[in-house]
Amino acid sequence: MSDFSEMYAPTEEHEAFRAAVREVCDAKVAPRAAETDELAEFPKASYEALRAADFHAPHIPEAYDGVGADALATVIVIEEVARACASSSLIPAVNKLASLPWLISASEELKQRYLPPIARGDAMASYCLSEPEAGSDAVSMKTRAVRDGDEYVLNGVKRWITNAGVSDYYTVFAVTDPDARSRGISAFVVEKNDPGVSFGAPEKKLGIKGSPTCEVYLDNVRIPTDRMIGEPGTGFATAMKTLDHTRVTIAAQALGIAQGALDYATGYVKERKQFGKAIAEFQGLQFMLADMGMKLEAARQLTYAAAAKSERGDADLTYFGAAAKCFASDVAMEITTDAVQLLGGYGYTKDYPVERMMRDAKITQIYEGTNQVQRIVMARQLLTRG
Repeated sequence: MSDFSEMYAPTEEHEAFRAAVREVCDAKVAPRAAETDELAEFPKASYEALRAADFHAPHIPEAYDGVGADALATVIVIEEVARACASSSLIPAVNKLASLPWLISASEELKQRYLPPIARGDAMASYCLSEPEAGSDAVSMKTRAVRDGDEYVLNGVKRWITNAGVSDYYTVFAVTDPDARSRGISAFVVEKNDPGVSFGAPEKKLGIKGSPTCEVYLDNVRIPTDRMIGEPGTGFATAMKTLDHTRVTIAAQALGIAQGALDYATGYVKERKQFGKAIAEFQGLQFMLADMGMKLEAARQLTYAAAAKSERGDADLTYFGAAAKCFASDVAMEITTDAVQLLGGYGYTKDYPVERMMRDAKITQIYEGTNQVQRIVMARQLLTRG
């Protein structure tokens, strides 16, 4: 029998949190989602709405001016924002991704300096791991950090950086010992205004268009040694530990996108009439809806279980984080595709939101580790158990 202390069902407090997020999103985020996608611009108004309600970085502990939301509450925030606008959901998701390495490994002085501005909404943060030649193979990164007295000098290029150019702080992973492979990588906080930091043009993407994705260029960027996150050579371990937790937030984003598509499609089929009756009465479409709902709920339960493991720091979080991210994102792609099908020709047009949701869902199968990589992670965990 499972110990009841390992239950992960949302509490009344969690559900009240959900209701509060949904109210903000329905009123101030969802109405701007189509425009955000069309203009491909960072959704400043949505950010301000989330910031005003303290939903922009809910994971930051109260000790650093944050809300102190637990992992499941943070998942619920991201899920609800993604239901309204996937681009906007990357605000709380990436603030967590970039700042979690600080919470895991940084000195208290570094935490006190950088976490409160994120918590207050005075700044955002981005996570700089991937490079042009180092995506899934992050250990092959070329960015270098060379010690020079009481400074490090950083040179390199980071690619696929979410909210680059908008964020004020960047968690940058760089090689400090080229001969030590993964043990030669260290992590640093780089500021947007540090001399030598610049950004490429925003990528022209299939989806999440309101979240800028740019290259970050580091050209002889000098930063003080006290901006290293943790000890030299621990950066890669910190990066991987971070992803164990934040893959759960990508699962949450996938849940929200899928829920938004299912909600819209369900409403549509009850209103749309063909052959003299609502198309919801046709068994073929009912079976589609049943499968969509069933798979979404299975994904939600797996994601919430993984969130509970993230909160507790369970030993099997690596497996559950990978499983939740992989399953939920595959389900989101399937559900959004089926939602387009349920709307027929209308689903294929920008007059209806499901085509946007379908495009937005695709990235959840790719970033923070492709689903092929997630399956490698899960298989290794299974093969090394016991």
